Amino acid sequence: MKDFMDSNALLCAAIANHITTSPQQRITFAQFMDMALYHPEYGYYSSDAVKIGFKDSDFFTSPNLCADFGELLAEQFLQMWEILGKPVPFSLVEMGAGQGLLALHILKYHQQHYPDFFTALEYIIVEKSPTLRQEQQQRLQDFPVRWCNLEEIPPNAIAGCFFSNELVDAFPVHQFILETGELREIYVTTDKNEKETNAPCPSFIEVTGEPSTLQLAEHLDFLGIDLTQSAYPDGYRSEINLAAGDWLSIVADRLQRGYVLTIDYGYPASRYYNPRRSQGTLQCYYQHRFHDNPYINIGRQDITAHVDFTALEHWGEKYNLKNIGFIQQGLFLMALGLGDRIAALSDQQQPLSQLLQRRDALHQLIDPTGLGGFGVLIQSKGLDNTETSQKLKGLTLPE
Repeated sequence: MKDFMDSNALLCAAIANHITTSPQQRITFAQFMDMALYHPEYGYYSSDAVKIGFKDSDFFTSPNLCADFGELLAEQFLQMWEILGKPVPFSLVEMGAGQGLLALHILKYHQQHYPDFFTALEYIIVEKSPTLRQEQQQRLQDFPVRWCNLEEIPPNAIAGCFFSNELVDAFPVHQFILETGELREIYVTTDKNEKETNAPCPSFIEVTGEPSTLQLAEHLDFLGIDLTQSAYPDGYRSEINLAAGDWLSIVADRLQRGYVLTIDYGYPASRYYNPRRSQGTLQCYYQHRFHDNPYINIGRQDITAHVDFTALEHWGEKYNLKNIGFIQQGLFLMALGLGDRIAALSDQQQPLSQLLQRRDALHQLIDPTGLGGFGVLIQSKGLDNTETSQKLKGLTLPE
């Protein structure tokens, strides 16, 4: 508990100092979220606070359920290699690899079932969190994996696939609000009226002001979102993830030939900025409970916002990435053979409790109200017409 209080208080003090030394003594919500998650010493992803899984954790991801998610992705990567003419090396660049479980499942499956592909494979992990990187290195010590920063990869160096699972939702977002029909940005400042001066952590409050950058309004115009329509109520608020565009520009620059595969929860822009979604999509996760208050448990909880897949598609076109397809995770995995795995359960000789547990895990991967409703966006670069014409298995739905 003492370590919790110490790191929490130190992070709050660092944020408060950043606010005090900033113009008008305020910072954008994106700056606040960046420090809360990625402060080099006390941020959620930089310290030992981040916990992923089912026990004593804050949230779980698809790889925590079973190895099937990674194994089916491995089938898709194999086909990508074949479409590209089996280049050596074929680089798989996983961005934000969590505990390393997905990498482990992919590599073990390729090693056991496709040794030729495994030999040609170069597996690279881009991981910002030192805590998670250490866990990944321990888990993957028997495999030829290398770690680097995205910026360290030379331009046009990768033939293969950049991919991520639940990465973009954790990028810092700008928040905005409509006030009397005008776009205003939400800033974070300290509560100057706070009377309890001995509190271990300063309180943070929101204030509004002119947008910190013209990019916010330009982004909405870019997506064709007109907030001046009468359907948008006063007080309507949402998020804009400018960091996702910066990230995708670097990925596209490093990719010479191949694919970008992004899996995350989110919506197309028309649903993301629906007038009825008037309070945005920001969520916080703490000990498997979610809420919408980012100003508590600072540095001890995850903060996320849904992904605007239309923005990723438009940015991709801007950075010479071609949109190959967008599909729900459940349909994507079924197209790759998850249905066959469910059907095969009846032929397996295992204790009933194990069969039921495995069946439940597989169904969770395709549940449209949960993980199965995640979006899967695939983009490409540098493919010729013959390669582009070969449809990816994960995008091939049964007729």
